[in-house]
Amino acid sequence: MKRLKTVLAAALLLLSGTAIAATATPARALDNGVGRTPPMGWNSWNTFGCSINESLIRGMADSMVSTGMRDAGYQYVVVDDCWMNPNRDSSGNLQGDPSRFPSGMKALGDYIHGKGLKFGIYQAPLDRTCAQYFGSYPGATGSQGHETQDARQFAAWGVDYLKYDWCSPSGTINEQVTTFAKMRDALAATGRPILYSINSNSIHSKTGPQRDWGDVANIWRTTEDIQLVWKTDQVNGYPMGVQNIIDVNVPLAGYAEPGGFNDPDMMEVGRGTLSDTEQRSHFAMWAVMAAPLIAGNDIRSMSAATQTILKNSRLIAINQDTLGRQGAQVAGDANQRVLAKRLSNGDVAVALFNQSAGTRTISTTAAAIGKSGAASYTLVDAWTGATSTTGGTISASVPGHGTAVYRVSGGVTGDPATPASTSLVSTSSGRCLDVPNSNTANGTQPVIWDCNGAANQKWTASGQTLQSLGKCLDAPLGATAGAKAQLWDCNGGTNQQWTFQANGTIRGTQSGLCLDVNNNQTANGTLTLLWTCTGAANQQWSRR
Repeated sequence: MKRLKTVLAAALLLLSGTAIAATATPARALDNGVGRTPPMGWNSWNTFGCSINESLIRGMADSMVSTGMRDAGYQYVVVDDCWMNPNRDSSGNLQGDPSRFPSGMKALGDYIHGKGLKFGIYQAPLDRTCAQYFGSYPGATGSQGHETQDARQFAAWGVDYLKYDWCSPSGTINEQVTTFAKMRDALAATGRPILYSINSNSIHSKTGPQRDWGDVANIWRTTEDIQLVWKTDQVNGYPMGVQNIIDVNVPLAGYAEPGGFNDPDMMEVGRGTLSDTEQRSHFAMWAVMAAPLIAGNDIRSMSAATQTILKNSRLIAINQDTLGRQGAQVAGDANQRVLAKRLSNGDVAVALFNQSAGTRTISTTAAAIGKSGAASYTLVDAWTGATSTTGGTISASVPGHGTAVYRVSGGVTGDPATPASTSLVSTSSGRCLDVPNSNTANGTQPVIWDCNGAANQKWTASGQTLQSLGKCLDAPLGATAGAKAQLWDCNGGTNQQWTFQANGTIRGTQSGLCLDVNNNQTANGTLTLLWTCTGAANQQWSRR
């Protein structure tokens, strides 16, 4: 039996000594025999976009072997958008572009397989691919209405990995689920094990973080496309930097398990612009977050420094651990995060991530990451391989935008303690903080409602955030008294950080205002807002 996953089971952080708990919902990962650990490979898009052809892809497969990338664990060679003939054949079958891939797609797959690698390809579920949607490539060859036909074609070509990209502003999340499931079922019907990768976010509101997609796909994008920058002003929109993506992906740790993983997009390691420290941090965080390790650089010409990062065997082993856990946050604030990832042999991988620009000492303890029962613990530095021991403190001086990672062994291993699910009950009315109609659109304003134990009345702490249904409780930037409390994509900002104070009030870090039930009303549907902290009953909340 597969373990039941804990939705948003990021480990608990104490807020002023008082804990708020995680929400548990049973779910199962896609059981198609693949994706038992996060896939590793290379994708053509980040470096080459539409400028791809048969010679390039074959050369990249050759370099995957000659550079040792294949032997390090990178398996998939994924041909992204613009590989197809803009027209299907007379029977409606997809074709490779004859000028770009004159030998055909099956021959390309055979060549890749001959190198001991696996063949990946790109397609879209509606009428057009992304390049076709934006007019940068001709045709309209999406799989809409051709799901079974295309799945059979992919299987006949020997495809091992399908990247399926929404590429449309239309469609509700429920319509997306239904549409993505059509290809899931069509792939299964072929009898060929094909890893199924989906992106629901392209040219669309960001539905990736709003649900556990493990029943639909092996990996699912959680964010907008990654760009070659460290951080932008975006929450979950174009363009996004490495740190922006980490902010969104970390709270979704509970979704990951063998057969299904959060996908924070392909890697930018080895493509310039990012500093060496930032590239190392990028790779380390992807490894600890159990993310797919899909390189996006030009493998043929990568530097020794890039190879050192991408082929780090200690971090790859953490990423590929068969337990399939994503590192969960056990502490953090606007400047730093501490993630702990339990491993199958009883070790725990710990990432000390410095989000600030300056060097910081970041610390945690063996107890905080679930280790106990030993007088000392062994630490192996994932970057240097150096071994040390500790009586319990795990600490490092971490450069700005850097990440230290240790593999911790010894003693007994358990998960960080998390109490039962928690509702937030207003003292003045006895009603619960509620997401109306489970609406997860950005800007949704929570209300109070009769307590019923439903998921839209459950709140979890990750770092200093309070989350429900995959969104964070948010104070509008520059909020003043009377501004609405709202749900918003998690972004790591101080306007999404909250402190549970001794008098029961919940105080916003940036605004200094408290979560307040409007005008001390008690009826179902009364809105919550932000107000000057007074300690009144309509600002007091208890946990149930």
